[in-house]
Formats: sequence, structure tokens, C-alpha cells
Amino acid sequence: MSRERLGVFGGTFDPPHIGHFTLASSAFKQMHLDHMLWMLAPIPPHKRQQVITPLEHRLAMLKLLIANEPNFQLSGVELNRPGPHYTIDTIRLLADQHLSADLILLIGADSLHELASWQHPVDLVSACHQIGVFQRPGDTINLSEMERHIRGIQAKVQVVEAPLIDISSRKIRDRIRENLGYRDQLTPDVYAYIEKNKLYQ
Repeated sequence: MSRERLGVFGGTFDPPHIGHFTLASSAFKQMHLDHMLWMLAPIPPHKRQQVITPLEHRLAMLKLLIANEPNFQLSGVELNRPGPHYTIDTIRLLADQHLSADLILLIGADSLHELASWQHPVDLVSACHQIGVFQRPGDTINLSEMERHIRGIQAKVQVVEAPLIDISSRKIRDRIRENLGYRDQLTPDVYAYIEKNKLYQ
């Protein structure tokens, strides 16, 4: 019996936008995933000093974003335990919950460059079956150099080819505060939720 290929895609999703969905969809196809778990981070360790929208709103928006994609599922692993939430702990918990699955961690190239500073990076790489990396145009990934600091990473990384979409949650928040248009960067349901709850104003 073949093992399930389970993608793990985490973030603060503040707000979740069509760029997130496009990246996830690209990874789903290219890495031959069976399902994808979306991991909403309550308060990421590296963003403790930032103002983050209350969890209830980010959770509601993320549910709206993935509602119509049956292979995308929201995971409560990080929501149901106290912080700080480190990726290595999350992966270990997921491995215990999904014994017949191979876990494929999905991260951006910026996160890959910072991976050596994460909690127990060698153990994290070892715990993942693969690591899918979203690479920005013009960005270079020197895996042989990273291998010197994080043993085993070179064999685990696969670059995910995705359309270039110049969208970020920060830019959306800025556009809302500046009273600029942003509707085309969100799904209709998420846009309606932000308008109804007057978020980011």
C-alpha cells in the first residue's frame, strides 16, 4: 500500500490571498500530493513584536479561502496547543497523527535561506520526506552550501515552479489602510469578510 503524500503549508495568513492559493495549487500538482494541510500560526516565534490580526478573523478567512477545494484541509495542530510554535514540533505532532503519510513541508525561498536559524533545523529536515520551495525569479538557492550547515537538505529540496504573482499580505494591509483598491487580490468571500468586519483600517 502506497503512503499518502501530505503537504504542510503554514503561515499567519493575515490575510490569506489568491497568491497563497496559487502557490499551494502549484505545489499540490508538482509534488504529487494527495492532501494539503494548511497550518495557521497563532503567533509565529519570529513575529512576536508585530501586530497580528486576531486569530478568529484569520481563521475565518482561511476557511473561506480553501472551502471549495476538497484536497485542502485546515489543521488545528498549532491552534490547539500553547506556544511558542516551532515547525519541528508541528511536524513531529503531524507525524504521530498521520503514521501512514510522508510529510512534505512547503516554504518560501526566503524561509529556506533562514532555515539554519530555525529550531533544530537538521532534525526538521530529517523529519520531512521532502521540502517544497517556492522560488522567486532571480533568487538563487545554493543547496551545496546549505548542506554544510544542515546535513541532508540537498536531497530533500524540490523547487516548485509557480506563476509570478506580485501579491503579499503586507501589501494588501497597506493598500487597505491607504484606501486603495485591493479586491482583485482576494477571493470574493475573503474580500467580503474584510469589508464586513472593517479589518486593517
